[in-house]
Amino acid sequence: MINPWHLYAMSALYIFAGIMHFIKPKMYLRIMPRYLPFHRPLVLLSGFAEIMLGIGLFFRSTKVISLYGIIAMLAVFLLVHFYMLTSKKAGAGFPRWILLLRLPLQFALMYWAFYYLKI
Repeated sequence: MINPWHLYAMSALYIFAGIMHFIKPKMYLRIMPRYLPFHRPLVLLSGFAEIMLGIGLFFRSTKVISLYGIIAMLAVFLLVHFYMLTSKKAGAGFPRWILLLRLPLQFALMYWAFYYLKI
């Protein structure tokens, strides 16, 4: 079965987001929760994970594990989103309404990945 175009769009989204961790690491370092150690390595590791999971969507043998990995990664990233709501400084200058909008968006992205487990 040929993958639908929107699965390739998902793949491109995660590959692009992962690459941005390496191009603009300061953007991601700004939103790292203070309670986590090793901020820079975690930013680079999460970028690498996004790239690999995005690439994994292209292959039948790695598609399911990549989808589960994306869902797990998005669940972990919820910690960052909730952290950003804790104070103005943690919010990195983003308006509160954007920070609140990111929460349902995160769940929508999880559902999007979950959808492909059924097809």
